[in-house]
Amino acid sequence: MCLLIAAYDFHPAYRLVLVGHRDEFHARPAAPLGWWPDSPDLLAGRDLEAGGTWLGLHRSGRLAVLTNFRGEDSERPGSPSRGLLIPAFLARNEPAEDFAQQLRGTAARYSGFNLLTFDGAALAYTANRPQPMSRRLPAGLFGLSNHLLDTPWPKVVRTRERVREALQRGVASPGALFAALQDHEPAEDADLPSTGLDREMERLVSAPFIVNPVYGTRCTTVVLLDREGLVRVEERRYAPDGETTGRTTIAFHTTPARASTG
Repeated sequence: MCLLIAAYDFHPAYRLVLVGHRDEFHARPAAPLGWWPDSPDLLAGRDLEAGGTWLGLHRSGRLAVLTNFRGEDSERPGSPSRGLLIPAFLARNEPAEDFAQQLRGTAARYSGFNLLTFDGAALAYTANRPQPMSRRLPAGLFGLSNHLLDTPWPKVVRTRERVREALQRGVASPGALFAALQDHEPAEDADLPSTGLDREMERLVSAPFIVNPVYGTRCTTVVLLDREGLVRVEERRYAPDGETTGRTTIAFHTTPARASTG
């Protein structure tokens, strides 16, 4: 993902609400949201170039979502795919915080990333730039893009407040959450972050929803995990002009994890 908002123990009906965009080159092949044939308990879209994913869930209710970190020394040529961290977490049973702490030992091998891991009860955050770190998160509403958690980029601040307003109206409606991310306005030039891109590209990617023929918002995903164990996941996919090209909705009740911790 490149922009996501996570509401953890923030809404009375839901343990976790998550909504986010995946921004990517349109030419990069990807499979839509679905159960993986080679890992039938794993629900995710799939990057068909490197084999990983940007957001995934396990039937047990575990979830992981990743954003790339953009900035100086963020890319490491020849490094392992960051998208493989998600199925690695989902295939295990240990607490999210334990996985995050273990990952700190090898995190520097990867290009820059942020990772949220949820084990059905606790939510943990891991980043490997500017140096590896991890922590368990308290209840709250969090925003994340291509820098550290809650870095106040305009797209993060605006989107987080729109999601807050949608959740405070009562029922967490997927339609209202999708609408909260349908913001095509770039940041004012004075507020643009400086992450190593040229000014025109910084302006393009400063919009919450990016429309561009080469690189832009490819899909939006809403995840609702309620306190009774029902999970609802919706994905909307987009063409380069921003028009919706496909939708997938999957709901399931969580079941005890069967995977080994080894």
